[in-house]
Formats: sequence, C-alpha cells, structure tokens
Amino acid sequence: MKKVATTMLSNTFNKFFDAEKSSGILLIICTIIAILLTNSVVGHNYLSLWQTDVAGLKLEHWINDGLMAIFFLLIGLELEREVYVGELSNIKNALLPICAAVGGMLLPALIHYFFNQATPTQNGIGIPMATDIAFALGVLAILGNRIPASLKVFVVAFAVIDDLGAIVIIAAFYTAKLSVMYLVSALAVWALLIVLNRFFRIMALLPYLIGGILMWFLMLKSGIHATVAGIMLAFAIPFSAKDDDKKSPSYQLEHFLHKPVAFIILPIFALANTGITLGADWLSSLSSANSLGIVMGLVLGKPLGVTLFCFIAVTLGICRLPADLKWLHIIGAGILGGIGFTMSIFITNLAFTGSLDIINAAKMSILLASLLAGFLGYLWFVLFGTSDASGKV
Repeated sequence: MKKVATTMLSNTFNKFFDAEKSSGILLIICTIIAILLTNSVVGHNYLSLWQTDVAGLKLEHWINDGLMAIFFLLIGLELEREVYVGELSNIKNALLPICAAVGGMLLPALIHYFFNQATPTQNGIGIPMATDIAFALGVLAILGNRIPASLKVFVVAFAVIDDLGAIVIIAAFYTAKLSVMYLVSALAVWALLIVLNRFFRIMALLPYLIGGILMWFLMLKSGIHATVAGIMLAFAIPFSAKDDDKKSPSYQLEHFLHKPVAFIILPIFALANTGITLGADWLSSLSSANSLGIVMGLVLGKPLGVTLFCFIAVTLGICRLPADLKWLHIIGAGILGGIGFTMSIFITNLAFTGSLDIINAAKMSILLASLLAGFLGYLWFVLFGTSDASGKV
C-alpha cells in the first residue's frame, strides 16, 4: 500500500497549533470556574448575569450569536487556508480527512438517533457530530514530538471539516422561522463582497468587515443562525496562495483573530455556557436517552466512524495514508475526535431552546464524554500511537 510523503508544517500552521493548545487549557479552567460558581451561593446571580438585556438582546445571545460569529469567521479562514495551501489543497491528501469527517459525523448521529428516535430529544442528533479543535490539539500538544506532524494536520483538517458540517446542520435544521427577504439580502451582500474580491481585487480589509457586519445583521433577522455569516465572510476575503504571505488580507485577519478568539471569545463562551447545575438527580439524568446518545456517539461513534470510513477509503484506493501515519494513529485521532465541547454545547443551545433541564443534562453529558475521550485518546497514544524519530510505531 503506497503512502504519501511526510508532512512539513508551515509557520502559519505552527502558530495556529500553539494558540489552539493554549486555548484548550484555558477552556478547562473557565469551565471549572463556571461549574463552581453555578453551584455556589452566588449561583443564581451568576446565571442571571448572562440573561441581562443589552441593546435588545440578552448577554448570552450576544455571546452565542455575535462573538461566536467571529469564532466561525476564524474557522472559515482556517478552512480557506487549508483548501488553498494546506492539507485540503491536494485532492489525494484532502480525501482522507474528508472521509474521516464524514464518518465521524454520520456514525455518532446514527447512534444518537437510535436512542432518541421519535422522542422530544431527537432534535439533539447534531450534538455528538462535532469535534473541538482546541481540546483535541491540546491533548496532542501534551504528547509533544512523539506525535507525527501528519497527525496534527490530519486532526486539524477533519476537525475543521467537522465544524463546517456543523455549520451546515445549524443552517439547515436549527432554523425556527425563515425570512426570505432578509436571507436574500444577506446573500446579496455576500455576492457583492465576492465581486469586490474576484473581479476588482480590492485588498483592503475594511470593506469586507463592514459588509460582514451587515451580512451578520441580515442573517440574524433571516432566522438562520447569525454565526453562518462568519463562515461566508471568510470565503469572500482575498487569500494569497503563497503560504505565510503576510500581505494577504485573509492571513492578516486570521493572524489577528487567533489570540482574541483563543483567549477571550472561547473562554467567555465557556463561562456563559458551562454553568451546569449539579442537582440531586444529576447522576440519573446521565442515563436518559439523550445523554446516552451523546456519550455513546462521542466516545464510541467518533472513533468507529473515523476509522471505518478511512479504512474503506484507503482499501478502495480513494486515498492514502501519509508516510508517517499508521492505523493506530487514525484510531487515536478518532478517539480525540470525541471531544465535542464547544461545538456540541453550541448545538445543544439551539436544539433545546427553552428546555433548561434537557440543556443542563446534555451539557453534563458533553463534558463527561469530552473528558473521557480526551483521557482515552491520551492513554491510547501513550500506549500505542507515539513514534520515534524514524516514524516507527
């Protein structure tokens, strides 16, 4: 079986990797703080803080609809870079993480559906489909140089595609009311930005940022979740095919957003959304159909889906493994893919709007599954998946 050459990491990728691994540590700290505060004597005040009205929207909505749109903008810029100069720029290289992402979304969704079909919690089918890049890379960072470079790229690539899949799911299935007028207006603004980029080659960032804000507002009014505007804006911003070209508007914005997203936006999201109430029945709530679907989907569905779809694709000759990757690495990557956290919590809020008890139990399940997947993934690589300098497992 032929394998592709060993991957060399770009400066941009290394900076992204460093930011994501540090963000994972900070997210853990913020999650612990949120849980402790929620279950303390100031718990009611802490939860009420996020329901404060600010300019017509609750503070929680500004975070989940506004700040997270910036997060998705960064995800879109990363995906754009991968498509042009990264792992997804070569179709043979791209097919492996694409297959991993498809398998890693389908099987967890099927597992959740199996437990929740024809029930009020069936709408949570998208929860176990996501992968948290920051936490997954955080675990790989702990393992250091024992992990092949191609594995880091593979995990990032399939996790970013996972997030893109989550965006599609949010747009398609978690839209309560649709306003065609506002949606068409948002698409018109997007088309205008594309024209500025493709035909007039306007390289200044300001017109795109102004258009992005307008597009976000129109998307918010359309009924489709406003964060979708972030991904759309990313692909309207000019990109240079030269890797690490600092003159590229896309590179400039991605470089600028890394630290604010990693160290401000995601921690604030964690503080606002992981305030989980641990009541007397918290343990029994983990045995509900929704909780079982989430935990089983993330912990078992992810590695099975990732590994199975990659194995089928490689066996059929659709794609190949990088030279420094073994099947043990793919299995380990699939286990780490079970760390859902940010995106899973985000989808939970959309799936069960107003159902506080279901949301609370779902968040507990996500945290449990993510912690379990992270621990098992780390243990897997320590026992089976690390490699020496020669690349041998």
